[in-house]
Amino acid sequence: MRFRPDPELYPFTSRWLTLTDGTRLHYVDEGSGPVLLLLHGNPAWSFLYRKIIPRLSRRFRCIAPDLPGFGLSTARSGYGYTAREQSEAIVAFIDTLDLRGAGVMMQDWGGPIGLAATLARPDRIDRLIIGNTFAGPFRRRGPRVFSTVMGGAAGRFAAWSFNGVVRWFFTAGVVNKLTRPEWDMYLAPFRQRDARRPTAIFPRQLVAAGPFLSRIEAALPEIADKPALILWGDSDFAFKTAERDQFRAAFPNHRDITLRNAGHFIQEDAPGPICEAIEAWYADDPTTVPPDTSATHSTKEEATYV
Repeated sequence: MRFRPDPELYPFTSRWLTLTDGTRLHYVDEGSGPVLLLLHGNPAWSFLYRKIIPRLSRRFRCIAPDLPGFGLSTARSGYGYTAREQSEAIVAFIDTLDLRGAGVMMQDWGGPIGLAATLARPDRIDRLIIGNTFAGPFRRRGPRVFSTVMGGAAGRFAAWSFNGVVRWFFTAGVVNKLTRPEWDMYLAPFRQRDARRPTAIFPRQLVAAGPFLSRIEAALPEIADKPALILWGDSDFAFKTAERDQFRAAFPNHRDITLRNAGHFIQEDAPGPICEAIEAWYADDPTTVPPDTSATHSTKEEATYV
């Protein structure tokens, strides 16, 4: 393993899946019931969902993968860590686990990646849980400037020299400040300097992935019938009303909830309200009322699936 997670903070069984191209994905798979696929963005990993999985796994099967190059996942030789490649890895992950009837929670880059997966496998993904994220190229000047700076030479140098991308995002993006052990877990995947490259590629992708993002935006009408739960932190430095309004318009069958005093990483700032919203949303659909199975959570063990 690249590192060993703190079992007190991350009390889940580690599972592994090797894709045909050699990419080795780490994930957790806890509980039973309707599938919830929990996607992270940059520069996070499945640790982001540690406060959500214990509660929701009493009613749902919670699956949280690490994107290649993040968390405990490793990428094949020559992997570019682009948004397109990451979405293809998630589609292969969904196919390999034969996931069906899934609800996908997406935040940050998990949004475009999850939407691309939904467009590729609409028969496997039934519902969308949309956190602070985006669904197309940015027209606002701010994100484009951010992409140039954080994804350019300055961002690459900051990442290489002091893990600057991780430190900046989790300082600016969390209202409820992280503890020292939590910081250690977010920094752990990138302790080695040669592992930090992916953290600076995603900011650059805000502009460089324009064609990929344009295709997603243009294809949203194909999945407009999917029920959507919009959970939006009101204190996000990155995604504002314009992005939220796009999702409101794209998915007419939506429920829209504001997470008060929640920043960019809503999973850190509002895990309780997120769980409550998801439980209530599913419970309102009489065809998918998940029981409380009071799941027992595994710890420390590792399982490998190839």
